[in-house]
Formats: sequence, structure tokens, C-alpha cells
Amino acid sequence: MTVATDRLHLEDYIRYNDGTNTRYELVCGELVKMAIGSGRHGEIADFLNREFRRFIKRDDRPWVSKQMAVGVQSPRGGRWETVRIPDVIIVDRQQWLDLQEREAIICLGEPPPLLVVEVVSPSTQQVDYRAKRVEYSVLNIPEYWIVDPLEDKVTVWVWIDADYEATEFRDNAMIVSPIFPRLELTAQQVLYPEI
Repeated sequence: MTVATDRLHLEDYIRYNDGTNTRYELVCGELVKMAIGSGRHGEIADFLNREFRRFIKRDDRPWVSKQMAVGVQSPRGGRWETVRIPDVIIVDRQQWLDLQEREAIICLGEPPPLLVVEVVSPSTQQVDYRAKRVEYSVLNIPEYWIVDPLEDKVTVWVWIDADYEATEFRDNAMIVSPIFPRLELTAQQVLYPEI
């Protein structure tokens, strides 16, 4: 849902406060209220964040996994900025430390995240599959996951030769991730995490 305000630039978006805990993405200068999502949506994002942290620690990678804590600026919108807040994001540890001193938004011209995950909700299905995929591809984000509990599938988009190539995983298929080559998760585990 778009919020009726004047169009905002990045600096205005960073300072914007409506006095609530509502989270907004900035899309072509307009505030778009982020859907709360179902409990399952939140459980999937929480599960992936925990699992990614476990694999990062196991493989001794210099990365961090964050859940809805980092914005990613997109070139979409021309003079009106766009900032997306992925459900889960993997960034280099040093980049995360640098974000401690300012708003946690990875701006244009900075190294992109290593991996972003969007969990589909009925209200975000079109945006997750189309707009965000295009925006993330322009930023050369190496890996983009769309976890779709509506269609019972996990799609991993991998940046290869200047374009994304998609692989779908369903049921007990092991998810293949170039970022996490020793990943040990099935689509079923991601889509139906144990509480």
C-alpha cells in the first residue's frame, strides 16, 4: 500500500518518521508500507536467518546474515530513489560494521549484498518475482532467493554472464546455492520450518 506523501529522496526517506513502528520501502520516491505477512512468512524468514548464520559460522565465512535490517538502494525510479528491505540478507562482515555508523542502507556504488531472500506473500507476489528481481539484477547481486509458500517452491536466481538463471526446488530437493556450496537444506525444510 502506497502512503500519500510528497515524493521523497533518499535523505528524506532516511529521516521519515510517522510516529509508528511501520516499515516502509521507498519505491520511485513513494513510501510503500511493508505487508506484515503471515506467521508462516515470518517463521520462514527467521528459520533462514538462523540457518544462514549456522552455515556462516560452520564454514568460517566473513559474512553476517540479517533479517529485515538492511535496505538496498536500487537505480529504479530515475531521480526518485528506490530502497528495498529484503526479508533476509547476507553481507560482508566489514560492510555490516561500516553500516553501524550510518543508516543501514547499501547505496548505489557500494558492493552489493552477497545474497537476498524475499518470502512471498499474496500482496507481494508480483513485486517479488518481477520488480525486485529486475532491481536486484541491475545491482549484480550474486544470488536471489524467492521463497514462495503460495506455490510451495524455492527459486534460486544466480547471477551468471550478466543475467539471472533460475532453478526451482520443491519437496525434498536439496537447494543448490553457489554462496553456500555445502548447504544442507531441502525446499520442504525451508517452506515448513519446525517451530
